Amino acid sequence: MTGGHVELLLGAYVLDALPAGEDAEVASHLGQCDLCRTAYLEVADAATLLALFSADDLAAGPEDV
Repeated sequence: MTGGHVELLLGAYVLDALPAGEDAEVASHLGQCDLCRTAYLEVADAATLLALFSADDLAAGPEDV
């Protein structure tokens, strides 16, 4: 990560899928940037919500649910 905002990394961040160094940079940035922190709060529960679905639910797609 080289400066700027981190919105594009937030999906991977909430799923704990970033390398440790990049994870730390995102966490540090979130502590300083209201814009990115707000975006983070919008996606922070994604992993928890995804856990509510079965593999069949996810494979079905939204039109089949």
